[in-house]
Amino acid sequence: MHTKLSTLHIILASKSPRRQQLLKDIGVDFEIRLKEVDEVYPSELKGKEVALFLSELKAKAFINDLQTNEILLTSDTIVCLGKKILGKPTNKQHAITMLGELSGKKHEVITAVTLTSITKQHSFAVSTEVYFKPLTIEEITYYIDNYQPYDKAGSYGIQEWIGYIGIEKIVGSYFNVMGLPVKEVYEELIKF
Repeated sequence: MHTKLSTLHIILASKSPRRQQLLKDIGVDFEIRLKEVDEVYPSELKGKEVALFLSELKAKAFINDLQTNEILLTSDTIVCLGKKILGKPTNKQHAITMLGELSGKKHEVITAVTLTSITKQHSFAVSTEVYFKPLTIEEITYYIDNYQPYDKAGSYGIQEWIGYIGIEKIVGSYFNVMGLPVKEVYEELIKF
């Protein structure tokens, strides 16, 4: 591990157990701080712009709380099916509809990450293409009933059952689809 990372005081502003585990797995020590943020974005924004806006919006909530030696890490993951942005499902029927839309198609998963200190801020986004096989309604409802993906953009987690049986291929970072592009986070923290 790069020696600079052992000297940083990193604050992860995410309750996602996946993001927490991924950051831990690359050897980064961090503290978790949480604040509720209303994830609303201007309707004219598209794709990557939405993810970047939301990641930076989350960082704004902490800007007055940071100390001199701290680096705040915020992020947001969105799923894009063509020009349509799929957020987190609101209920079972919404999740069924989303997975039905993704079935047999390619979509894009974009994760934006914002690094913030009291003196500077840097944001970046990583995109991955995901290809689903045609899913049956039985597969979709089994997954939703057993995994309850209500906290996941696009109604699925690639690391769960639906990813095992339903994803034909990905182009780009697997970890980005999980919610944190760890290679890029590692490199950007070293440069920050």
